[in-house]
Amino acid sequence: MQAITRLKEEFVDPVCGMTVDPTRAAVTSDRDGVRYYFCSHGCKVKFDAGGAGEPTPQASCCSPAEVDAPQTTSSCCGGAAVAAPVQLSVAGRPEAGRVGFTDAAPGALPEQDVHGHQSHVRSAPKHEQGTRQAGGAEEAQEQSYRAMMRKFWFATAVGLPLLLLMFAEFVPYWRHALMPYHRIIGIVSAVLTLPVLFWSGRQFFESAWNGLRNHNTNMDTLVALGTGAAWLYSTVAVLAPWLFPAGTTGMYFEVAVIVIALILLGQALELRAKSRSSAALKKLLELQAKTARVIRGGQELDVPIEEVVVGDTVLVRPGEKVPVDGRILEGESAVDESIVTGESVPVDKKPGDEVIGSSVNKTGAFTFRATKVGADTALARIVQMVEQAQSSKPPIGRLVDKVSSYFVPTVMIVAVLTFLAWFNFGPEPVVNHAVVTMVAVLVIACPCALGLATPISLMVGVGKAAEHGVLIRNGEALETASKLNVVVLDKTGTITKGKPELTDVLPLAGFGEEELLRLAAVADRRSEHPLAEAIVNGARARGAGLGEPEAFVAVPGHGVEATVEGRRVAVGNRKLMERGGVPFAEFEAGASRLADEGKTPMFVAVDGRAAGIVAVADTLKEDSVEAVRALRALGLDVVMMTGDNERTAKAIARQAGIERVLAEVLPEEKARQVEKLQAEGLPHKERGGRGARLVGMVGDGINDAPALAQADVGFAIGTGTDVAIEAADVTLVGGSLHGVVTAIEVSRATLRNIKQNLFGAFVYNVLGIPVAAGTLFPLLGLLLSPIIAGAAMAASSITVVTNANRLRFFEPRPAKGVRS
Repeated sequence: MQAITRLKEEFVDPVCGMTVDPTRAAVTSDRDGVRYYFCSHGCKVKFDAGGAGEPTPQASCCSPAEVDAPQTTSSCCGGAAVAAPVQLSVAGRPEAGRVGFTDAAPGALPEQDVHGHQSHVRSAPKHEQGTRQAGGAEEAQEQSYRAMMRKFWFATAVGLPLLLLMFAEFVPYWRHALMPYHRIIGIVSAVLTLPVLFWSGRQFFESAWNGLRNHNTNMDTLVALGTGAAWLYSTVAVLAPWLFPAGTTGMYFEVAVIVIALILLGQALELRAKSRSSAALKKLLELQAKTARVIRGGQELDVPIEEVVVGDTVLVRPGEKVPVDGRILEGESAVDESIVTGESVPVDKKPGDEVIGSSVNKTGAFTFRATKVGADTALARIVQMVEQAQSSKPPIGRLVDKVSSYFVPTVMIVAVLTFLAWFNFGPEPVVNHAVVTMVAVLVIACPCALGLATPISLMVGVGKAAEHGVLIRNGEALETASKLNVVVLDKTGTITKGKPELTDVLPLAGFGEEELLRLAAVADRRSEHPLAEAIVNGARARGAGLGEPEAFVAVPGHGVEATVEGRRVAVGNRKLMERGGVPFAEFEAGASRLADEGKTPMFVAVDGRAAGIVAVADTLKEDSVEAVRALRALGLDVVMMTGDNERTAKAIARQAGIERVLAEVLPEEKARQVEKLQAEGLPHKERGGRGARLVGMVGDGINDAPALAQADVGFAIGTGTDVAIEAADVTLVGGSLHGVVTAIEVSRATLRNIKQNLFGAFVYNVLGIPVAAGTLFPLLGLLLSPIIAGAAMAASSITVVTNANRLRFFEPRPAKGVRS
């Protein structure tokens, strides 16, 4: 692909996709050496409040011949698309004219998902950059919230006195008392409300103007038309009342101000609830070991993790974290890799085996050769995948914008038809009547409660979910959860308890169950291996009396050998039995059955003779089966995903009642599996981006974090890792899968409530439009008055608030589908 050496004169707003002339851009923002141009302050606020990942490269609106397949950027203002290749404007960098210039390979175009959203090309993440970006995103989000609240309080301070004056119109005594000061009150109101429109409401007018230039309409268009028309009409009515027909010189200043204030409040509440995705990255970065003990020149040196290079020999002692990825040279041990793989059982390691950075060494010491450091380690790749998944998520299409995309054009058409009808058939002066009625339609059509219709329901819904132990991070997650088609469940710690427990004791001939368990537990009593701890704890729970072994030897990678009550006892795997010359044929039948059930058999030999089998397993949580049934009763496809072997995975799935299993999935592949599920059902050429299916992911481990971020809604088990909780949208405090059912039930109830609120926000205004258009004039001589406009505003606001509070009485019943 050839380089483009000339900067284009227009760019695409990275938030809404509108074309922006850099010489006339409303505002700009610089991030990581890249300058972004915005059509309005509102888009900049949304951009600055985004996640910790790198921003989407800004695209030129031009379409040079050098680019074979121009990218398509989706617009947030009605869904229109702008075809545009990638063009970056980089301050102070000569490469700025190159298509697709990033810190990665020059000339590479960003990938694009099926909705037209461009996902950026990125170089390997650096920990310092990740920490800086994470902190910067939080700060930008907080600044945006404070700025929005300042605008809201200013609009409220101006609007409340005007609102009181409007209500005074309903009281005859006050109406007559204020009549002599009508003109003065109007002039003062016009002066006071003008700064509200120019400062507090500036973003709505800028967005509306740019939307009209691109033939798009959204909620901002409706707000700008209604408030602008109300202010202009009222000001002219005060300064030149003789231009208006008798009885039509009412003032609507309070309508303009209160609408802006309420919508700003709604947006501020939504912004406050936004998740700080950067927190997940910060938690991940904190997991890595800070130092490593390397052997150089025959000496052991403690060096910062950043100074470890490929080829270094690293020593790891029991209880220490493995600093980087590598391959064992000497020594054997059991390593807890759950931090990355999610599997609760430690993995036995010997020379030649690979170890993963940030995993924990449990028993023996070993040395290994570093093979991957820095951005190439498994943990760094997880950080990168979380960052990519979060930054590539397209914005959720809000229901209010969908409604507005139909309502706004309809109102504009009705306003034009009203003007034409009065101009052609109205009484003299026809122009005056036509203008007054057209503006009146625009004023009455602006629903004052529209800004609260969605946020207030989301706030109540989030609170209701919290009452049931489900913490929902933001309103978008709550709204999206109601539309989920698929729920993916991680196995370890999600469906199962996440730690091994004693499940079976199978004695062979000559041994009793109690005797076998006691001998095995005493032999394992000094072992630190989690499987041994499970046997010991299980024996205690069954009331077995446990003494101390007279002798004890741990055989790394095999098991233990001990002297118990004067007898030689060996407890371990098949290799230990073969090492001691114990015939294995007697174990075969029981071992095969236990393995089919997803359990881990531990073989016991006494004095060189096969004594029996004790089995341990990561067992199902008590309510997992019922929760899976409830999810299926809600019409959801349930999928289990695990890194465990297929045999064990299918055994657990059968017990839980799950039909579809994704087994042997590596940590770095989990996010890709979620992406594949999202793309199912789409034509082959469209796969690779977000599909028509909405997927929820439930997990608890660090290895689940990228998949939780990739999913349309991520559910984290509250008893899991901090990283998973930070990467998810929803946290299940109690650790029960029933929390997923509760979240979806509350989500569906909330979405119904939002639709009812939008109806309540619009219906009074819609009923007022015929009055504003003058349909009652031929019969009663009535045109729109401030009393009608005020009544519509008050009624719609009361309806929305009252209906939203009905959610407080909603009680989710997650098991009702199971009972039926």
